[in-house]
Amino acid sequence: MAEIVERACGAALYGQDDAGLDSGASLLAADPAAWSGVGQALLARGETYIRQAWERGWQPADVLRLVRRDLEERELRITGDLIAAEGRRYARLPARWPEVKGEVWWGADTEYAVQLAQRERTDRFTLATAVLEVLRLLIRLPSIEPVGPVPGDPAEVLEAAHIEPRMLARIRALLAKAEATGYPEEAEALSAKAQELMARHTVDEALLAERGGAPGQTPGACRIGVEPPYEEAKAVLLDAVATANRCRAVWNGAFEFSTVVGFESDLEAVELLYTSLLVQGTAAMTRAEAGQRAGGRKRTKTFRQSFLLAYASRLGHRLAETAEHAAAEAGGSDNLPALVAREVAVGARAEEMFPQTTTTRLRGATDHAGWTDGTAAADAAQVRHGRNPAPLSGPGRRPSR
Repeated sequence: MAEIVERACGAALYGQDDAGLDSGASLLAADPAAWSGVGQALLARGETYIRQAWERGWQPADVLRLVRRDLEERELRITGDLIAAEGRRYARLPARWPEVKGEVWWGADTEYAVQLAQRERTDRFTLATAVLEVLRLLIRLPSIEPVGPVPGDPAEVLEAAHIEPRMLARIRALLAKAEATGYPEEAEALSAKAQELMARHTVDEALLAERGGAPGQTPGACRIGVEPPYEEAKAVLLDAVATANRCRAVWNGAFEFSTVVGFESDLEAVELLYTSLLVQGTAAMTRAEAGQRAGGRKRTKTFRQSFLLAYASRLGHRLAETAEHAAAEAGGSDNLPALVAREVAVGARAEEMFPQTTTTRLRGATDHAGWTDGTAAADAAQVRHGRNPAPLSGPGRRPSR
């Protein structure tokens, strides 16, 4: 059995075309009596490859995002099985991992192949091909910048300061209402209050650290998916939100994510606000398209792209314009040293992780109506009580790996 699996994987995983994939799948599926053993061996190999991915800097959400992009739904489900199988050996998972841990639904590993066939309702050759495709993708993952510990890491990790649970619940509720309402003025007021709470927490945390009340806190990092369509505009939007919340964002277009560097509570704020503003922007774009169609104009991809680029660019400027207001509400110049120290620490961590980055000028904002409507939508989105940001590098630009 071990020899068959080794030969199959050797043919399928290291070849340059799909001929080896077919040969490997044929070897694995040839003997019905051996199918249970084949499944157990493939599951064990998959666990090994998953662990290697974690050690190369990948996290579950990153792997699932890539499989979703490059393969099919069946392969995505199998990848989830491998992640669950590998994760069951750990009593505790790092932050941001449990939500994608998955469940070991198949009982004994010797039964995985049989139960997988029942779940997927297909033949052995198709299943073997799907598993081999997942394994091939996993072993080809390059090393990337790690953003946190891997499961089972024995190193002591200080507990990061998170947004206080009750405040976090309030922020989530405010943003959810802002996304759900059909009234721009109401969405503006709700999102304004959420951003105000975020800003207040950042100042309080910075002052506490300066006074020695929160020793040992250092900047961390997280990854946020930036997926097509219109991924460049989304990267600009995320960069603007990150900057406003005293974080740094670096976009990796090849793997469809941005790495955001900052203190943990600020990272939480970036995730919440970016997601909400993206939902609001997409809804506004849909309404604008409907208005254009009602006026007799057929809208195209260029309209949507121009709309979202204008939305993201204008939001960046608006976030920058709120700097003096947010600083004044939080105590003015008295808090400046603590906030500057926080920004310096984040900048140093970002430079350490990404010593070389590039800035790329965006192209494609060619639809005047889309740009005008996107700018108006950004003005309607709620960010007026933002944190003290630095301006973006310029309209239509975003950081790029």
